[in-house]
Amino acid sequence: MSKQAVTVVGLGPMGRAMVGAFLDAGHRVTLWNRTPGKADDLVAKGAEEAATVEAALAANELVILSLTDYDAVDAVLAQAPGALAGRVLANLSSDTPDRARAAAEWAASHGAVHLTGGVQVPPPMIGKEGAVTHYSGPREAFEKHRATLEVLTAADYHGEDPGLAALYYQAQMTVFWTTMLSFYQALAVGSANGVKAAELLPHLSGMATMMPHFFQLYAMHADAADYPGDVDRLAMGAASVDHVLHTAEDAGVDVTLLKGLQDVFRRGMAAGFADNSFSSLMEVLKKQV
Repeated sequence: MSKQAVTVVGLGPMGRAMVGAFLDAGHRVTLWNRTPGKADDLVAKGAEEAATVEAALAANELVILSLTDYDAVDAVLAQAPGALAGRVLANLSSDTPDRARAAAEWAASHGAVHLTGGVQVPPPMIGKEGAVTHYSGPREAFEKHRATLEVLTAADYHGEDPGLAALYYQAQMTVFWTTMLSFYQALAVGSANGVKAAELLPHLSGMATMMPHFFQLYAMHADAADYPGDVDRLAMGAASVDHVLHTAEDAGVDVTLLKGLQDVFRRGMAAGFADNSFSSLMEVLKKQV
């Protein structure tokens, strides 16, 4: 049985990795990119380059969209809306849940099905074990194309709401970006004190390995909206954050991140959570109704 042919739109690092994975797995690939000349090596490996967006969309039922954001997706698809009927658009571009929902409605109005995808790995991990992508949207379309999509990564399906895959993706990226910035903050303080990054690395890595324990405990607090101060108290955390900030200030490094952190803790204290766990900061951060 021949493998499903697929179209890939967008040849940034992620799109190129996806085309390579499909070709390696024996799929026929049609591709298109906004900037000419980026597909020559992929064509040499067996991909077919479409001359226009319309031709790329018309070539196959399953279309992978790998672009910077939904503004870029809209600009590309607006060039050939008449070619969308009957297509399944696996939109693996990054944007917000609401943008994903709007994109799904727009696609449906042109006879296409929109599957939202959030790829949780960098391009070198495409096609490798351990890689995963979040998906949401019409289950029938997802199940029909699951095997092809899983050439790229494992597929984690979250339901019919097209916004949910984007939500899961952006939630994980929230942890990634803030964690990485805090890592750089620690390295900057270390450097100002004559300590190299390589010397701090094992200790910072050790701290990271402890985080799943805290995540599990405080997720239970968040779901129950109950923040007992039996393990920690916000007042202690607020004092610790002050010490972290003052250490950075004394080192002369940028404290923008730490001032934001301090502000959230102080708002929690002002709200009366001093004797609660610092998980009570959920009440400061969450949507107010």
